[in-house]
Amino acid sequence: MRLGTYESSDKSTAGTAITFLLIGLGAGALAALLLAPQSGKQLRRDLRRKYEGARDAMEDFTDEAKEKVGEAMDRGADWVETAREKVEPLRAAIRNR
Repeated sequence: MRLGTYESSDKSTAGTAITFLLIGLGAGALAALLLAPQSGKQLRRDLRRKYEGARDAMEDFTDEAKEKVGEAMDRGADWVETAREKVEPLRAAIRNR
């Protein structure tokens, strides 16, 4: 679907939105820290803490995402196996004709 001069893609709009949200949050936090009146030592300590917090949050997010993807794959495999079991008698009947 074309909107103006841009082409819309329905593929990964949620992933793209989350990516830009995280980039914007990071840029905003960095700008706030750099513009705040504090000593260099305090700024470096704050940056280190924020970085470590963000890294931990991303690790948690990726672990959670891996779990959800694994669960979805397991459900998909179960669904495929169930569908295969249901279709097998029909396939055998067609083959025997």
